[in-house]
Amino acid sequence: MKKIYLFTITLLFAGNCAMQAQVEKDDNKKETEITVKDAQGKQVTIDLPEAMTQELDSLMHLYNTKNYLKPDTNCNMPDVNPVYDKAIYMKRLSMLPTVIEMPYNDVVQTFIDRYSGHLRNSVSYMLGAQNFYMPIFEEALDTYGLPLELKYLPVIESALNPCAVSRVGATGLWQFMLKTAKRYGLTVNSLVDERRDPIKSSYAAAHYLSDLYKLYGDWNLVIAAYNCGPDKINKAIHRSKQNDYWQIYPYLPDETKGYVPAFIAANYIMNYYCDHNICPMTSELPEKTDTILVNKDINFEQISHVLGINIDQIRALNPQYRHDLVNGSWRPSALRLPTLMITKFIDNEDSIYAYKPEEMASKRTEVEVNNEEPVVTKSRSYSRHKSYSRSSKYTRKKKNKRKHASKSVTIGDGDTLSEIAEKHNTTVSKLKKLNGINGSSIRAGKKIKVK
Repeated sequence: MKKIYLFTITLLFAGNCAMQAQVEKDDNKKETEITVKDAQGKQVTIDLPEAMTQELDSLMHLYNTKNYLKPDTNCNMPDVNPVYDKAIYMKRLSMLPTVIEMPYNDVVQTFIDRYSGHLRNSVSYMLGAQNFYMPIFEEALDTYGLPLELKYLPVIESALNPCAVSRVGATGLWQFMLKTAKRYGLTVNSLVDERRDPIKSSYAAAHYLSDLYKLYGDWNLVIAAYNCGPDKINKAIHRSKQNDYWQIYPYLPDETKGYVPAFIAANYIMNYYCDHNICPMTSELPEKTDTILVNKDINFEQISHVLGINIDQIRALNPQYRHDLVNGSWRPSALRLPTLMITKFIDNEDSIYAYKPEEMASKRTEVEVNNEEPVVTKSRSYSRHKSYSRSSKYTRKKKNKRKHASKSVTIGDGDTLSEIAEKHNTTVSKLKKLNGINGSSIRAGKKIKVK
């Protein structure tokens, strides 16, 4: 068994995605759009990024939050959102240490107001949760030579909720759609969804952003394309005959119109939260973790029982496994555990696999076919039923067919065709045709078909 060490910093990954109800689903009562003014002062309605419609309750049920985050009881800031002059916002944005431009306008202001007002409690959560995720994001972005301020994309994509699933199925911190995820090497099948893996999805996102920059050479267009896809950005560029985000703005999808402004606002609020009286949730550093490769199928319950580790913690550290099963027999698969549990796992590996293997197996490897002859039983039909099954109709037809099967009788002394026909409710001509008789003479003792 090969041991893989990925990060030296202390990490805790996703919340318990398997047990979290999909609170991200649409609620018709939620505010999903906002109204802003365009350059001509006209009221324009744009869609909010879905993460900005997510209520704090959905974030507070995550394993991370319950175990490692708590409100700062020493925070004495008033729950009041100060309002500043336009020049203050412009200056603060210009001072941010970023490569990507952070311009100010009324749309950006609207999103700053939403983060600092309606979403201030969610911002408090994200300021605490960023201690778990930002080091991963920064390392992935740095590997591809990308601006580190892109680490705030998951703020508007998922509100730093690793369990987030959008209305259209985008999943994880970086909200990958299935097709894009597979294009960038993330495994998604019935048992595994690596879009929920913070490390793998971060490197896939950095790769994707790098490719988009090679295509556009403009970070605002890259961020917009990350939201709606290159096809829609190319269409907007073609229709507007411009290649600047703010110039193609009228031709963008409604959500993408708010996406870059939301990204600028996220950078603002994650840096200037104190100026809006927002206190970060305090975070405790969780146990250091590491990974090992397993090459057999193993269930989380087996690990939990033998090692004495909470199964919710295993789920939180391995959110990519959808059904508490590491499918190691398919291919060697990574299992993340607290570092102190790694040695214990290796020492007790045989016992883990041996714990209730039959009960833990989700599928049978071999089955026997029942080759017994079926027992046919008669069933009663009731006149009160207006409809009958096909099989019942078929059975009745067979019975009726048997009723109308051929019938023969023996000709007695002195019997005539007319007498036999009258006796059996038929005609002489039918009897002749049925028995191939040309004349009218018949012999006693012979059999004759009457139907």
